[in-house]
Amino acid sequence: MKGSASEGSKAEGSAKGKLPQAQAVALAEMVSYAEGSIVSRTIVENAAGTLTLFAFDTGQSLSEHVAPFDAVVQVLDGQADLTIAGKAVQVHDGQAVLMPANVPHAVKAARRFKMLLTMLRAQPPG
Repeated sequence: MKGSASEGSKAEGSAKGKLPQAQAVALAEMVSYAEGSIVSRTIVENAAGTLTLFAFDTGQSLSEHVAPFDAVVQVLDGQADLTIAGKAVQVHDGQAVLMPANVPHAVKAARRFKMLLTMLRAQPPG
């Protein structure tokens, strides 16, 4: 990862950057781009998993790694270039991709993009 930052609360009605209850919000507006960085903001965290917003500036990346749980990437703005188990996957705003548990994956921003990462902490059956 070339650069990263974390962001305080900017969404009206949200406490400490968390997702407010019973209130519609524009997720892409809850995280801002920062030049030369990746900005992240966890908006929900509990025993079942986490919801984390990310804003990647052009050229930023997360190197290949594995996670012990399934994760879903939902692109909110722009386009992400993912590699999952060696397979290139392009995902655009409005699209989602499942990254399976224990499978190597990487993220690259050929151009700026924002995403919501949903980490599912429960182990899949089987």
